[in-house]
Amino acid sequence: MQTKTSRPNMMTFAKHMSVSALFGTAILFGAASAVPSTASAQDKFSLTGNAALVSDYRYRGITQTRFDPAIQVGADLGLPNGLYAGVFATNIKWIKDFGVDGGLEVDLYGGYKTELAKDFTVDVGALRYQYAGNKLGSVKGYADANTTELYVAATYGVATLKVSRAMTDLFGNLGPKGQSSKGSTYIDLSAVLDVGAGITFTPHVGRQNVENVPNASYTDYSVTLNKEFSGVVLGLSLVTTDASESFYVPGPAAKSNQFLGKSGVVLSAKYNF
Repeated sequence: MQTKTSRPNMMTFAKHMSVSALFGTAILFGAASAVPSTASAQDKFSLTGNAALVSDYRYRGITQTRFDPAIQVGADLGLPNGLYAGVFATNIKWIKDFGVDGGLEVDLYGGYKTELAKDFTVDVGALRYQYAGNKLGSVKGYADANTTELYVAATYGVATLKVSRAMTDLFGNLGPKGQSSKGSTYIDLSAVLDVGAGITFTPHVGRQNVENVPNASYTDYSVTLNKEFSGVVLGLSLVTTDASESFYVPGPAAKSNQFLGKSGVVLSAKYNF
């Protein structure tokens, strides 16, 4: 059976790196995926945007661009009483590595975030990973790449614990006998620490469990340093995984045996507007 380039978060691979402090430090800095969310309870409407350049788009520790750079844009809408919605878009390579269409990822998300007690907030929502025109389902042993996840997160002080669960096949992955990967989960723990001089330090660990797909489950780790200069947030991340080196390789059209979860450094620059 052809090894799969699962898109990690739980599969494929922040994170996040979309609307929240976790998004900015996970996805933007290559540790996680496109995951929300930064909206907090508020009394008025807010709309923000962001644009980023990353040296490698890592999602849940696995590269989505075969170690090449990515250009990423996003927008976040905050509504009264803690409701929020957003969108994140980036170029990818992993679907094209199977010899089919699919070079753009657009993530749509929405949810509700509220403070239950001093320094303790909860966040629940849904995230849809949409791969425009992707044809991964035409590849033997794979389903359509589009994926929907539900998530719940709890933040206390500087630390956040988040659990995501796939409500569809996870990024097109199927078991050796065509079993669905629905129900796959990703659990991650991270913190955002102010270390002085305007620098934040973000350690992260995540566990991707992939239902019915042998050798696909793994743990990813990262540490990220961020600092703002004249409105631009610069980041440096160290990322590693214990993923299977025989499973996480490019699709056959790439003609490459690169290990997509190998340790690496990710540089990023993000501008918020």
